[in-house]
Amino acid sequence: MPLVGRRRPLMRAAMVGGAGYAVGKRRAASQQHEYEQDAQLADMQQGAPAAPPAPAAAGPMSEADRVNALKNLKDLLDAGALTQAEFDAQKQKLLNG
Repeated sequence: MPLVGRRRPLMRAAMVGGAGYAVGKRRAASQQHEYEQDAQLADMQQGAPAAPPAPAAAGPMSEADRVNALKNLKDLLDAGALTQAEFDAQKQKLLNG
C-alpha cells in the first residue's frame, strides 16, 4: 500500500487529537478558575477581614516598620484579601504618616 494513501487519515487523526487536547486544557483551566473563585467567596463569607488593621498611632513609624507594613499590604493584595483601591489607600496612609 502506498504511503500517500495513509497520510490523510493520519493527519486527520492528529488534528482531531490536537483539537481535543486543546479543548481539554481550556476546560481544565476554566474549572480551576471557578474553583479559585469559589474559594475566595467562601473565605469572604467566613468573615475574612476586608482591610488590615490600621497602624497604631503610638508614634512615628520607623523606616523598617513602613517597609514591613508595605510588604504585608502587598501580600494581602496578592492573596486577594485587598482590592487595588484598598491597597492604594493604605499605602498612601503609610507613606504620608
